This record gives sequence, structure tokens and C-alpha cells, in this order.
Amino acid sequence: MAFGRFKLKGNRATGKLVSRDRQHFEARARRFLERYLTAGEHAKPRFYRVVVDAVQACRVQAGVVRPSPDLEDAQIAMAISNAATAMFLQATRPKAGDRVGEFGSDAYATVAIAYRRAAGIYEHDRDMRELGTAAVHLLTMAASYLNAHGNDLSPSSAELLPSA
Repeated sequence: MAFGRFKLKGNRATGKLVSRDRQHFEARARRFLERYLTAGEHAKPRFYRVVVDAVQACRVQAGVVRPSPDLEDAQIAMAISNAATAMFLQATRPKAGDRVGEFGSDAYATVAIAYRRAAGIYEHDRDMRELGTAAVHLLTMAASYLNAHGNDLSPSSAELLPSA
């Protein structure tokens, strides 16, 4: 009986987390992924760079640059997603027309969703699970691309503007 109550409490907490993610991140991550999909091949490395930089910043903030072997993968993923959440929420809300600010904060929303998906948070929510899967794929492609082409892509703020 005690285990059932714990599981129910965990499901309630997960449901609240999913609801908050829908409120704060879903539209922003969808926009980022849609812009990525419609971007020309010359613009895609800009997306790769901004998400890889966001992941690195989140890993540093979460203290999991070199995670302890005692941590489970889901714990590491939640730590990174929580850092992405904090970085997204603490960021200054971009002003209308500030596409660089929107682009960066959309990247943090995408990172948060990807790592929540990796942690298994969206197990019971098909739409968020699919969005999370798309975000995970983008992060994987970004890491692979930068590993294959070297980490010498250092776009300026102007280059971070998505081609619309």
C-alpha cells in the first residue's frame, strides 16, 4: 500500500511537470524545430551550434560535465533539463523583433524537452514524447555534426538568426 501511494505521488508530480512544460516550452521548442526543418543546408550548422552550446551551459550549471558514476542516466538527464529550465526562465524575455534572443531561448526550451524525454518524463503523454524524441534527434545530429566537422563553428550573433 505504501508503494502505491508513492507511485501515485510520483505520477502527480510528473503530470504537473508535463503541464508546466506544455505551458513554457512546447510552443518554443516546436518553433525551433520547425525553423530547423525549413532552414537551408547552409543555416543548419547555426542550429547545431546553438543547441550544443546550450547543452554545454546546462551541463556546467547542473554540475554534470563529468558526472559521478553513481548517478543514473535519468538523474543526469533531469539535472540537465532542470538547468535548461532555469536558464530559460531566468533569461530576459526577448523584446518583439529580437530574433537572436528568441532563437537562444527557443534552443533552451528544446534542450529542456529533449532531456525530459531522455529522463522518461513524457512516458504517458504521446504528443510530448514525440516532441521530445524530435528534440533528442536534433541534439544527436548537432553533436554528430560538430564532432565530424570540428568545433570550429563560432557563429556571431548575427549568424544565429534563423533564415525565415
